[in-house]
Amino acid sequence: MTQTAFFTAPARSLGHMIAAPFKAVGNGLIALAEAGPRMQEINRLNALTDAQLAAQGKTRDGEVRRIFGAHFYI
Repeated sequence: MTQTAFFTAPARSLGHMIAAPFKAVGNGLIALAEAGPRMQEINRLNALTDAQLAAQGKTRDGEVRRIFGAHFYI
């Protein structure tokens, strides 16, 4: 028994074509933010356990305030 499957690309509507550049800019801004030094510090912070932070005399909330404190009202 043989089976045949046809895959076709879905038709793109006018709305999708108009939104595409805005999606690309948004995705670029997200990539830029995720590559920044603050996000790298947050990733390092997330890799630590609460016990490891306590051993260093730090709290998770305190570290978030240190990383973002000068840029956001936290």
